[in-house]
Amino acid sequence: MSEAWTTAHIPDQHGRVAVVTGANTGLGFETAKALAERGASVVLAVRDIEKGERAAARMSGEVTVQALDLTSLDSVRAAARALRSRYDRLDLLINNAGVMYTPKRKTADGFEMQLGTNHLGHFALTGLLLDLMLPVSGSRVVTVSSTGHRIRAAIHFDDLQWERSYGRAGAYGQSKLANLMFTYELQRRLASHGTTVAVAAHPGLSSTELVRNSPAAVRLPLTWLAPLITQTAAMGALPTLRAATDPAVLGGQYYGPGGRLQIKGHPQLVTSSAQSYETAVQQRLWTVSEDLTGVTFPVARSQQNPSPSGPAIAR
Repeated sequence: MSEAWTTAHIPDQHGRVAVVTGANTGLGFETAKALAERGASVVLAVRDIEKGERAAARMSGEVTVQALDLTSLDSVRAAARALRSRYDRLDLLINNAGVMYTPKRKTADGFEMQLGTNHLGHFALTGLLLDLMLPVSGSRVVTVSSTGHRIRAAIHFDDLQWERSYGRAGAYGQSKLANLMFTYELQRRLASHGTTVAVAAHPGLSSTELVRNSPAAVRLPLTWLAPLITQTAAMGALPTLRAATDPAVLGGQYYGPGGRLQIKGHPQLVTSSAQSYETAVQQRLWTVSEDLTGVTFPVARSQQNPSPSGPAIAR
């Protein structure tokens, strides 16, 4: 597609059910709003029900709210049970919610806050809902990563929860790298099913509340320079929306802004860091994530691939 991709390219979504995490504000709000406007039945999966209801009131179409606190596996399981009681199918699961550069804190289950929220909570939610998606042709799991997956990023299996030392940027980078590795490994496991695919996206540098926990040395310059270097949340949501709805999208792909350094612009197919494609690390992270969350997926184990040179691509 040579022309700039916008919400006008979203196909009709009537009859589709979409769950969007963190949909009361920012990127999640814009993602959910666009899907609802195109006819999808959209569930705003949010921690604060009151804020979720206010967000829903600002959207048109069929929009409901579901309590979900990704920092608590009990809440994730309760949300999954509630959704399963209301729906017998799920077309889109958009793992959008996240935290960034938080002070050193732990989730209710003892996980480092950024890894627990951004990766482990979404890993568990996906595993608990995936069997609602597998029978649905064209269903997609879209997980939102970040260019931060390249910054001081690695999967620290020897100190996954940052107990020995803690760095906000490194912990964030690890969680966003985990989002991509989860997507690529999930796609590898889904490939034989031929119905559901896993896709990743990132918003570039968008003007949202996500930077509120950043150190002042980072936050203040971003505030001053925002009009020049950032794009709106509506623009930042476009890569997620394209990953979720473009009929040409393939499993294992990664979408982001097409401008210089992927900072801003209309969504295009992009690539992630070389280490994000390391199959052995993806598979080890998967096993560790299952152990930590107690959630296993209704899909087969992936095949070992000793030479990962790029994303797993399958329809």
